Amino acid sequence: MTAIPIQGDEMVGAIERAVAGDEAAFGRIIKAHHDPMTRISYLICGDLDAADEAVQAAWQIAWRRLGSLHEPERIRSWLVSIAANEARQLLRRQRRRTVVELKLADRSATGTDPGTRVGDLDLVNALARLHPDDRALLALRYVAGFDATELGRATGRSASGTRARLARLLKRLRTELGDD
Repeated sequence: MTAIPIQGDEMVGAIERAVAGDEAAFGRIIKAHHDPMTRISYLICGDLDAADEAVQAAWQIAWRRLGSLHEPERIRSWLVSIAANEARQLLRRQRRRTVVELKLADRSATGTDPGTRVGDLDLVNALARLHPDDRALLALRYVAGFDATELGRATGRSASGTRARLARLLKRLRTELGDD
């Protein structure tokens, strides 16, 4: 699904029409925000099928609660937060370990040593060992681009508490990866 850039007054109008029951307007909102929601959910779940399931659940919630959105300009962070919460809840329900598949480039085609990808594998493994809430926080910050205020709203913490938690997570990852 390709994101359709709608924003500002056009987005506010789409939200108002969707709240009034206009399914086509809600479809435009979906097209504009589905991909970022899926990326965040995938980073939390580590599984595309689970991420898709979480995003579908998030859209159902968004449809029901769209009328409660008081600040339409914050729809992106609101939707991504719902998707992240659904991904975490899905992981809790499934209580399963996922297998991360890495696709290595054809060595003959690139001429590079696959051993150079060890750092990528180490990072994937270190992220997999984090609690889903911690992966969600990192994904919201570094993939969705949330600032500390948006992160605080999404996680129910203060902006300063969120910055401190991020600093601890990054320090832990650096230690595990030997990047002190």
